[in-house]
Amino acid sequence: MNPTRVIVFDDSHDRRESLELLLNGRDGIQCIATFENCLNLTEDIRSSNPDVVLMDIDMPGMTGIEAVKVLKKNFPDLLVIMQTVFDDGARITAAISAGADGYILKKSSLAQIVKGIKEVIDGGAPMTPSVARHVLKIFQGKITPPPGEDYKLSERETEMLGHLVNGLSYKMIADQCGISQFTVNAHMRNIHKKLQVHSVAEAVSKALSQGLV
Repeated sequence: MNPTRVIVFDDSHDRRESLELLLNGRDGIQCIATFENCLNLTEDIRSSNPDVVLMDIDMPGMTGIEAVKVLKKNFPDLLVIMQTVFDDGARITAAISAGADGYILKKSSLAQIVKGIKEVIDGGAPMTPSVARHVLKIFQGKITPPPGEDYKLSERETEMLGHLVNGLSYKMIADQCGISQFTVNAHMRNIHKKLQVHSVAEAVSKALSQGLV
């Protein structure tokens, strides 16, 4: 099996070097490039062709949240995990709305970062516990769907979306429903298209905020 190709965007030289060294010491993961800013974002992505991006939120020139919007527009299948020292609700909401697939604090251990990379590859939406609590607070009490909203999700698609909200990965959903992961992927593509979202985290956000499950 080919290793998961990871690139890092972070304006801290020491952190870039540290992550590159540590990630390359883990089986199944290869840090193929690091960048200090997002000023040549699309060119850097095309030249490195990663599976997962670890994206710092606060960078000069273009913030990580702005960068995620560009990535999801131009590379909708690319997986992006936000990394920051902050866990305030406004940043989390902005990152998820921009299409981030996960949100991990920089103080997380290497094991947690590696787990997050593997989880997002497997279809999950990795979040550190404090971030997950913020997400629950953000959407608590906001589950009444706006009148007239109908995304025409099938019964099966609604079921799939419910499993996503409960934190199941694509593989876990396949096992739970007794179907292949290929079938789950097909359902998820339809869900993303109907909800007009580009990531698992964004789909979960819309499902919770609009009471779709």
